Amino acid sequence: MAKKKTSVPQYGTVMRSGIQYYRTRIMDADGKQVSLYATTCEELYQKELEARQQVEDMIFRRKNPTVAEYCEKWLFMKSAKISAATLKGYTNAMNNYIVKPLGDMYMSDVTADDIRLALVPVSKKSEGLYNTVNMLFKCIFYSAERSQLLDYNPSAGISAKGGNPTKKKDALTDEQARVLLDTVKGLPPYVFIMIGLYSGLRREEILALQWDCVYLDAPTPYISVQRAWRSVKNRPEISTVLKTKAARRDIPIPKCLVDCLLEVKATSKSDFVIADSNGEPLSYSQFQRVWKYVEVRKAKERTYYKYINGQSIKCTVNPTLGSHQKNNPNIVYSIDFDVTPHQLRHTYITNLLYAGVDPKTVQYLAGHENSKTTMDIYAKIKYNKPEELCGVVNAAFNQPVAV
Repeated sequence: MAKKKTSVPQYGTVMRSGIQYYRTRIMDADGKQVSLYATTCEELYQKELEARQQVEDMIFRRKNPTVAEYCEKWLFMKSAKISAATLKGYTNAMNNYIVKPLGDMYMSDVTADDIRLALVPVSKKSEGLYNTVNMLFKCIFYSAERSQLLDYNPSAGISAKGGNPTKKKDALTDEQARVLLDTVKGLPPYVFIMIGLYSGLRREEILALQWDCVYLDAPTPYISVQRAWRSVKNRPEISTVLKTKAARRDIPIPKCLVDCLLEVKATSKSDFVIADSNGEPLSYSQFQRVWKYVEVRKAKERTYYKYINGQSIKCTVNPTLGSHQKNNPNIVYSIDFDVTPHQLRHTYITNLLYAGVDPKTVQYLAGHENSKTTMDIYAKIKYNKPEELCGVVNAAFNQPVAV
């Protein structure tokens, strides 16, 4: 059977740069008129068919986007309101746990069960990651519902609880803080640890701290928090945009920290309190190397691999407190507790509350925007003492206190 001949319309012609073209016009997805040109009617007809199909696909996509397409759009809309670091975190979480399992589905086809199944792998991760992914699901589908792309929001009934709770680290005791400082005295992390323990600055605030914000000669010496450090592709970026409005604060500092900073400033050739050999702020990898001075001095189990007869053999070492590292006798295992950069700040806040500083003042000094963060620490310190609460509880029920 002979193939049916395609009827090619006759198009008008125009002259462009001395050459005759056939021309037609179509409406694009935004309702604007677009001109198409070709040297033959057949070629122009093919262009027109392809362009009309693209317009139809685009209009359909706008009304029926896939999960991947809408996630990209939502992230772009949020990018004007959140920091680069937050955007990066959202993008990674979204790509791995939303786009990867559901990206090819149309938004209107996603059901609550699809979301629950996507959250199963996340539920085996940390509680913080689960909360982030759960929040992103709800925000994306709520936004699509508000834009009338969906008849209902499938994420509305999804449970907010999931993931493995992270064990919150306690503040360092006075003895642990003393051991830590004695261990790193004269080493690169010493100044960082002193600032963390005695001013409570966040890591990004310490690494961005410049001498023009350190007032050591004032009647009441203080540090003014005005800048934040962030790492972009392992390159430090110093910004005046802080984590929250509450992060911008002036913190009086004790004499031990004043003396430490005076000593550092006397030999400093940089604008930054903590800097690399070129006087520049530390990169992320440089800070990791600085903190490694603490990690290698912990008396904890370590594993390493060595090659014996061409085979990789796993070896385990259990250093004892006070012993020396085998390959570097100058390193003494003197720390028998876990410590992280954030624990320094937590220790500062805890010590203020133990000293009787009122929670509202602590909230200001810590730069907490939400008082709940401060009060959670306060409640743990004040009320996690059964021996002190025993009398209060018995008095409430008119019961004698057992002796």
